[in-house]
Amino acid sequence: MASDEEFVKYIADQIERAGQIRYRKMFGEYAVYCNEKLVLLICDNQLFLKPTAAGRAFIGDVVEAPPYPSAKPSFLIEDGFEDSEWLSELVSLTEKELPLPAKKKRKVKSMK
Repeated sequence: MASDEEFVKYIADQIERAGQIRYRKMFGEYAVYCNEKLVLLICDNQLFLKPTAAGRAFIGDVVEAPPYPSAKPSFLIEDGFEDSEWLSELVSLTEKELPLPAKKKRKVKSMK
C-alpha cells in the first residue's frame, strides 16, 4: 500500500520548525529531507526516522522496524507526530547528527 500524499504534507507541516523541509516520492513511498539531509521515510503511512544517538536519547523507549523489506531498521514513530513541537525537535536533533549527503560526481563525456 502506498502512502497518502495528504499524510506526507501533514508531516511536513508538523516539522516545518526543524529547518528547510522537502519531500519526494520514491517507489510509491516518500523520503523527507531536512536541510537537504534524509531524515524520514514515510512508508504505508508510517513514519520511520533515521536512527541516531540523539534521537534515541530524545525518544527514550524506541521501537525499531525496517521501513520496507531488506531495509536497515529505523525508529518507528507510532505516537507523537500530532505534537508539532516534539516532532520538530526530534527531527532537528536527528538532522544535526547526520552527515551531509555526498556530492554526486558529474560524468564527463569522452571525445573519442
